[in-house]
Amino acid sequence: MHPPLTLHKHPMCAEIIEEFQKCHVEHPIAKFFGECTELKIKLDRCFRAEKAVKRKANFEKSKELKEQLRVLRKENAASNSQ
Repeated sequence: MHPPLTLHKHPMCAEIIEEFQKCHVEHPIAKFFGECTELKIKLDRCFRAEKAVKRKANFEKSKELKEQLRVLRKENAASNSQ
């Protein structure tokens, strides 16, 4: 199973998505017997790589937000103690 194959949500995998969809159109019966399996494997690998990139970016963003929150709390603590 894979997520919805929308090109705008998966720009890294757009080429493979198009090939996979084309394979399904060209082989409506054979797709059930493994005709498009190789492309499906490529697609799954691409989705994993894309997810890893997004996860790393989100982690970096969360580190920045945590640092900003820490600074803000430190400033509030200093202003409350005065």
